[in-house]
Amino acid sequence: MLISSIFFASCNNDSKSEHSSEAEYLSLPDKNAESEILKDSFPKINYNYIVIRDKDHLDSVKTAFKETEDVPELNKMFCTLNRKERRFIKVGDTVLVADSVMKDMVAYSIFPFYYSAAKDIKKIILVSNRYQAYACYEYGKQVRFAATNTGKERTPSYPGRYAMVWKAELRLSSLDSTWKMPFTWNIHKQAGSAFHKFEMPGYPASHSCLRQFMDDAKWLYKWGEGEKYDSVKNTRYMTGTPVIIIDHFDFNRPRSGPWVSLRSNKDVTLELPDNPLEVEEALIPISQIPEVSRNSLRNKQRYIFAEDTLRARGVIREGVKLIASVDFNKLRRQKAARKAKELEEKKKLMDSIN
Repeated sequence: MLISSIFFASCNNDSKSEHSSEAEYLSLPDKNAESEILKDSFPKINYNYIVIRDKDHLDSVKTAFKETEDVPELNKMFCTLNRKERRFIKVGDTVLVADSVMKDMVAYSIFPFYYSAAKDIKKIILVSNRYQAYACYEYGKQVRFAATNTGKERTPSYPGRYAMVWKAELRLSSLDSTWKMPFTWNIHKQAGSAFHKFEMPGYPASHSCLRQFMDDAKWLYKWGEGEKYDSVKNTRYMTGTPVIIIDHFDFNRPRSGPWVSLRSNKDVTLELPDNPLEVEEALIPISQIPEVSRNSLRNKQRYIFAEDTLRARGVIREGVKLIASVDFNKLRRQKAARKAKELEEKKKLMDSIN
């Protein structure tokens, strides 16, 4: 599917009037255009950028790229390229639009279509904090490309190797039960790091988790594999689908990342580890591990000294203070207990007066 004549006011001075609908710029031919795609690669797709001028312009862009039954991939392309839901776009934002709309988002991937170092690995996931995206591979072939919003600067998603552990179709956070997380895949038992569906504002915003759009979360939920068991039904460490976070986000720049500078699907191909299963396990500071889970850590000393190492490597910027893991459920229980005690004491006082 092709989008023709998609030169918006932001990147072409010969723009239409400000009251024109962005939909007028779109021309969608028949759905057989994808038949030209090669087995292991895609044709060059050019990107145009739009700077949202005002509210009318914002409304027209949101309308032009809304999800429809006829062309659901139009909205999917738009949200994936921009790493955000349409509802988070605001006046002044720069957004990307591709001149070709493909059903398979791998067409827009910044990861290599074939990863030779993973040719003998059944399934593996590579995540880029820098580009807020991930790719899934089966025996080296990329089968899924998706956007993600990872951890914010004071609760980041740390680089390194993880593995899928367990999944839940609807998970209420063990730290705050008001956080509802559909289609959760835990990737670190003690830290609670996980893939799951959550709002996608288009920049790192989570408490170390890897947020996803709903359709990606559903797909990954079915595709991933959790920890394996030994002969006596004990879980075997790091035996689920490997997850490698290859880099860290540059928090020196504005909230949007380098993906908004891309001008085609051929601009960037990320370099992946030569030996993915030998990548160092993620270093996670002990402050980011809930207290209730710390005694079950393997090699607890690594977590105690992790923050110093991460600062030395530049993963944590100088002057940035991490937010320690907080059990909000426990705080609420404590608050409720204090309130109940106060009411009980008040009642006793009133009874003594009477």
